Amino acid sequence: MTKIIGLTGGIGSGKTTVAEMFRALGVPVYYADDEAKSILFTPQVAQLVKETLGESVFTDGIPDRAKIASVVFSDPQKLAQLNAIIHPRVAEHFKQWTLEHSTAPFVIKEAAILFESGASKQCDAVILVTAPVETRIARVMARDGVTREMVLKRMANQWTDEQKMGLSKYIITNIDTEDTKKQVLATFNFLNIIEN
Repeated sequence: MTKIIGLTGGIGSGKTTVAEMFRALGVPVYYADDEAKSILFTPQVAQLVKETLGESVFTDGIPDRAKIASVVFSDPQKLAQLNAIIHPRVAEHFKQWTLEHSTAPFVIKEAAILFESGASKQCDAVILVTAPVETRIARVMARDGVTREMVLKRMANQWTDEQKMGLSKYIITNIDTEDTKKQVLATFNFLNIIEN
């Protein structure tokens, strides 16, 4: 039976970078956040988003992720409504994807809100990627071209590292790339021995 290993971390922690390192080691990686983004543009979901969040989050008839973010990250109820549209569809897609990778000893499910969405309950173990808060803020500001205030708003909608640590079996601190690679390799070796 293929084990499901969750991989999560707060915004700017570098969880996607860590996921890529696991993928380079031959581990199948499912990017839940990427799937959530592509689901947003399917006609059925776009219509539901329009009904839920209104016409203002669309540009030229297409969902505008920046506009959606500005609405949902300042209104927890709207965020919950959006998640209720997106997450069940991502979960269904992941189920199909897992079947396609059933020969792998374990797969990794990368998701920003693995604990918040309840998806961690379907995982055999969870890897948490951490980095100092100021490092994370700087990374997101540089990556997304957003203000410090906008980053802090997004962070406020995610659990803290402290909340996640108690529920995570493996922790990778992502500050220095070479050091992170060593931690990924050590975790990979652990997973091959312990989770199998």
